[in-house]
Amino acid sequence: MAEVVSLMDIDEDDNHQKQNNSQKLNKGKGLVTAADTKPTPWVEKYRPQSLADVAAHRDIVDTIDRLTSENRLPHLLLYGPPGTGKTSTILAVARKLYGSQYRNMILELNASDDRGIDVVRQQIQDFASTQSFSFGCSFVFAADIARAFVATFFQSLSFDYLRAKSSVKLILLDEADAMTKDAQFALRRVIEKYTKNTRFALICNHVNKIIPALQSRCTRFRFAPLDPIHVTERLKHVIQAERLDVPDCGLAALVRLSNGDMRKALNILQVFKLLIPILFLRKLVYNNSYLFKKCKSEKQQSTHMASQKITEEAVYLCTGNPLPKDIEQISYWLLNESFAESFKRVSETKTRKGLALIDIVREVTMFVFKIKMPSDVRVQLINDLADIEYRLSFGCNDKLQLGSLIAIFTKARSSLVAA
Repeated sequence: MAEVVSLMDIDEDDNHQKQNNSQKLNKGKGLVTAADTKPTPWVEKYRPQSLADVAAHRDIVDTIDRLTSENRLPHLLLYGPPGTGKTSTILAVARKLYGSQYRNMILELNASDDRGIDVVRQQIQDFASTQSFSFGCSFVFAADIARAFVATFFQSLSFDYLRAKSSVKLILLDEADAMTKDAQFALRRVIEKYTKNTRFALICNHVNKIIPALQSRCTRFRFAPLDPIHVTERLKHVIQAERLDVPDCGLAALVRLSNGDMRKALNILQVFKLLIPILFLRKLVYNNSYLFKKCKSEKQQSTHMASQKITEEAVYLCTGNPLPKDIEQISYWLLNESFAESFKRVSETKTRKGLALIDIVREVTMFVFKIKMPSDVRVQLINDLADIEYRLSFGCNDKLQLGSLIAIFTKARSSLVAA
């Protein structure tokens, strides 16, 4: 007769064997696991963990916080430019509602990938049709609830306590403006049918791409681009945490280029964190710097690498944007030089510094607002610059559009002389 082996014995043997294998693999000193070396994007590393940590939009955040605390959270529609805190706000709401186990109570879908009607009929409807209960932060099934009522501890609990602790689930649809019209129409009935135990949070950049029927079922909040003050405060926190050397001019350039997009600012800053050692070594090799000879140890080399400042010029060069002094020089050529000379010099500058013509047009447009000129000439110039940017966005030839750029400034110069 075969020997009967219990499941517990098998589990213990397997666990014992796994421990022995792990001990064999972990031999040696200073072993670094894959989890330790895995880099984390700063966008996720410094994402706000609570509603109090959200950098801006305090009026919106306070309203959502109050609705969450009073258990009156409606369906939400958050819209606005990217990098303004829409997803971070909803995730902070989920953490407040469900605690550390919030992943079990939310369904997070990126509607730009899952955008068809099948997703609404299958994943969303299946998740919304089930109901969960929570005791604090521990989630249990209906059978566990029945056992809990039998237990002595839970006999003292009233049904009102259970009902107060029952939590609605949250369905997060990011990039909802990419959903097809059929999927949005199918989502209307799902929202109405499962409102009792499910809340929907739609996040999009362009609210006009959401059908009016969905907009009317949600409470809308617009997240405007972040104020430079809030971006500066958050970047100072990151700079201090990462021990970076960023002077005021470099920080101002970061804030300006981010255009109220916190995600963009953090990505630029993280690129510098990775490039500082590379740029420093390149400087040592190609410029024959004396610092390499003075560095007696690796510790001294790392100290020199970390001491590199992130200046305004470095920020513009890293992102590929034209420097303010380059824009001033190009604007001077456009307003004072002949057509042939302006075309030659702008082309040489664009090629030598690797600038994109569309970036030059955008920066020149902002520079035009600073120039003193008659209003009618300014209006016509801005209108023509907008047409050039529109054509460049569709991939038109750069040389033809550069000629058009010089032509409109030549025309504006003639109007200024006539005036």
